[in-house]
Amino acid sequence: MVLIAALGLLLWGIARGRPQDLPWTPLDLGQPIGFATGAKLNRLGRDTPLCRALLTGAGIGFTRLPPRYEGDRCGYDDAVRLTAGGARQIGWRPPALGTSCGVAASLAVWEWEVIQPAAQARFGARVVAIDHFGSYACRRIYGRDTGSWSEHASANAVDIAGFRLSDGTRITVARDWAGGGAKAAFLHDVRDGACRLFATTLSPDYNAAHHDHLHLDQARRGSMGWRACR
Repeated sequence: MVLIAALGLLLWGIARGRPQDLPWTPLDLGQPIGFATGAKLNRLGRDTPLCRALLTGAGIGFTRLPPRYEGDRCGYDDAVRLTAGGARQIGWRPPALGTSCGVAASLAVWEWEVIQPAAQARFGARVVAIDHFGSYACRRIYGRDTGSWSEHASANAVDIAGFRLSDGTRITVARDWAGGGAKAAFLHDVRDGACRLFATTLSPDYNAAHHDHLHLDQARRGSMGWRACR
């Protein structure tokens, strides 16, 4: 049955001319989102040289961050800082956002294939900046003293607070998620699109701790098909 399913997937992808639907074809950050795109992005966390090469090949500006270690469970050795310009036009507020390379690549695809099309459809404008609450933080989930370590502890997550449009419109998760209208629809659009790219996507629909942001991460467990989208 597994072989039959694999053959069916191969024929389906070939027939549609969409290599992004096939899990064994190389990832191309410039292709539309396909059936296998999320899993391929997740696997970039295991291959930092490939990840950096894909960012460079796609024209995405970035700088490599030096390794950082705190204690036994916190730190990173694969982080990059995205820079505006080139193929990437969205800025960050505050500007100094460093994430794991895999999250950075996923954010770039999210911008091109989800955020900008949703902004054009809902407002006829472009997103020029994203407000965020940061990526790296040496802490456990929810800041507890015990329990599992957060993906933030390895810069493998980012919290998105809102968006600024080219026409001056500002959209925030805290204020607009449940407000109805175009702003709420846009936020739900970008959340749903993130679910196709990140291993974990959490919004105010998940719990009160996420009332003011979208949590996006590339947890390693996502590489085997486990995904959280709420």
